[in-house]
Amino acid sequence: MVTTHKRNHYVPEWYQRRFLPIGVNSAEFYRLDLKPDSVVDAKGKTHKLGNLKKGGPKKLFVEEDLYTTTIAGLESNEIERTFFGRVDRLGQQAVDYFATFDSLGEGMFKAYQDLIPFLCMQKFRTPKGLKYLSQLVEADDKNIILSELQRLTRIYGAVWTESIWCIADATSSDTKFIVSDHPVTVYNEDCKPESEFCRGANDPEVRLVGSHTLFPLSLDKLLVLTNLSWVRNPYQSPLNIRPNPELNRPTVMSFMDIQVGRKLTDTEVNEVNYIIKRRAYRYVAAADREWLFPESKIPRRNWRKLGGGYLLFPDPRSVSFSNGIMMGYQDGSVVTFDEYGRSPMQEGYGDKNGRDGEWKTFQAFQGEFARIFGPKRKGISLHPDFGTAFSEDSEEMHQLNLEAEKKFRPKFARRRW
Repeated sequence: MVTTHKRNHYVPEWYQRRFLPIGVNSAEFYRLDLKPDSVVDAKGKTHKLGNLKKGGPKKLFVEEDLYTTTIAGLESNEIERTFFGRVDRLGQQAVDYFATFDSLGEGMFKAYQDLIPFLCMQKFRTPKGLKYLSQLVEADDKNIILSELQRLTRIYGAVWTESIWCIADATSSDTKFIVSDHPVTVYNEDCKPESEFCRGANDPEVRLVGSHTLFPLSLDKLLVLTNLSWVRNPYQSPLNIRPNPELNRPTVMSFMDIQVGRKLTDTEVNEVNYIIKRRAYRYVAAADREWLFPESKIPRRNWRKLGGGYLLFPDPRSVSFSNGIMMGYQDGSVVTFDEYGRSPMQEGYGDKNGRDGEWKTFQAFQGEFARIFGPKRKGISLHPDFGTAFSEDSEEMHQLNLEAEKKFRPKFARRRW
């Protein structure tokens, strides 16, 4: 019988420390309980227990025997010791890499390969994630649920790989990112916290076209993954399913399309924290007590209109309208995927009508961004066509974007807001 590794951190200690001041060994979090327990006194009156406590990473986001399995009456902690041990070790290096990422370079592909399974596991290993997984596999048996968990190491890999990656920066904000008990957060503007998509342990499906996946990398850095089809056409219903929604399939990552340089204002950081807090299961924590109450610092709490409705979008002017990618190997073989990961033999590959429609909505959205935010771009792609020389569009390009919106947007029957 294994007796160690019984206290299971479902949010790793190393990850928690990324949200504490650097170099302060004794720093603690303020932890807010969103569903505090209640007690009944001798007179029958109910009292809620205190919902705000302080504690370090060793004490937070931890549960006894969360990953302990029982086989033939014997307890096993192998999942914590071996499976999560490796996922966390490689995941820590990958998070470190992308938290300081600003250009294409050595180690990028490995960091990407290690980050995907870490994100998938972090989404399912929390109390909220395990309960959601229990619903998906229709099982209450802990052994079955934890066995299924280990098969899902890359379940959302293709969907996230084909998304537009944006690394946003909060260094200019006095407020920094908070950490929750369910750090891989999914936001969809049509899935309010009170909706059926978000009740209990539910999360909006990552494959819904309007779903953004948020993952804070540190106090100052945030990774946002946005479905390409949503960037190309944000005038459709956010509840549509993205093209080629199949999971667990091969695809190709375009590192040149990663956007960097997005500077968040203090209000925008609080809006992100508001989303994280509303999608947490029970607990959120922060180095500063005030950061735990972002709802008091944002102009509106309308779920659809955070950031004016543009909060989590990458700048569409820094997104290339690629038709896909072709890879050749030394043996002369060639592998081809379109922008949604479809191969030439797959239904929908090279869909000219769909692509023509997306081109028009994409042009309109680029113009909409130009009109709202001006010629200075909110994020810069690493693609050579969108380098730092294009961080602010020329007056000619800016006017072309504005004309494109006038030309194409009136054709759409549905406006986003």
